[in-house]
Amino acid sequence: MTVLRFFAAARAAVGVDEVTASGDDLDAALRGVAAVDPPRWQALQERCSYLVDGVTTRDRSTPLAEVSVVDVMPPFAGG
Repeated sequence: MTVLRFFAAARAAVGVDEVTASGDDLDAALRGVAAVDPPRWQALQERCSYLVDGVTTRDRSTPLAEVSVVDVMPPFAGG
């Protein structure tokens, strides 16, 4: 299992700080997230960067086998 951690607007759209996700790749894990604001969450996924065990990617086909943590990082000002 992989832990997805949400920050800033992603956290607001999902409604929690983190979830335990399953799926073969990042896209499957993201689709399995039950968001409090589904339209906002869906739109955000296209703009987010993802830190997969500390390695930055935007490729949602990234495999999650052996991955412990994915940080979901939406774009934000000032950083």
